[in-house]
Amino acid sequence: MSTAVAGMDRRQVEELVRKALRGQMVAAGSGGVGVPELVRAQSSNAGPNPLLVNVSARHMHVTQEDLEVLFGPGSKLTKLKNLYQEGEFASEQLVNIIGPKNRMIPGVRILGGLRKFTQIELSYTDGIFMGIDLPLRISGDIKGSAGCVVVGPHGALNLREGVIRAARHVHMSEADMKHFGVKDGDSMKLKIDGPCGLTFENVKVRYHPKVKLEVHIDTDEGNACHLQTATRMELVK
Repeated sequence: MSTAVAGMDRRQVEELVRKALRGQMVAAGSGGVGVPELVRAQSSNAGPNPLLVNVSARHMHVTQEDLEVLFGPGSKLTKLKNLYQEGEFASEQLVNIIGPKNRMIPGVRILGGLRKFTQIELSYTDGIFMGIDLPLRISGDIKGSAGCVVVGPHGALNLREGVIRAARHVHMSEADMKHFGVKDGDSMKLKIDGPCGLTFENVKVRYHPKVKLEVHIDTDEGNACHLQTATRMELVK
């Protein structure tokens, strides 16, 4: 659950908003801040659908109510770029997030469409910098998770929960699950071959009848295996 910032006077909120605007101007000039990067290796063990791995940078999902607190009454998400999954997109809206050490990460991008809950996904490196003890969760499992302050050009939110490190996972259709011999909720391994090859354990299978086959890892994981140089990708039980 999120609320308007409590325990802060108007002057403090206005200063946070000014910092947010300055941060957003910097972020806007840097191009693809927070836009996920999809990588396909030279070869894979994919079946009916191509196997792609998405390096998902820090980002935010938001409710309409919280969007209006941050950007003003009646605000709507405006599309910057379509994402791989149908109906999902990187929006033009950016926010600043502030942790308990009063350290700020500017230019965190909101991904659309709107959600029934507000959630921020960070890497462990982000959490260490911010002073946030990030729980490892599947997206949507936010009860009792970490919080932070989120600042937009119109106002600020005090998120009491909703800040997580997203557990690595793979989106699969029924055809994909049949090919790999798995079911929803199973754990798999993602093997990355290349100069910095790694095997990632505990990749959770997430089923939806209309999704495209796609693995999500975060920037720490993508950097660790230098995903852009991958020569082969494999999903194994």
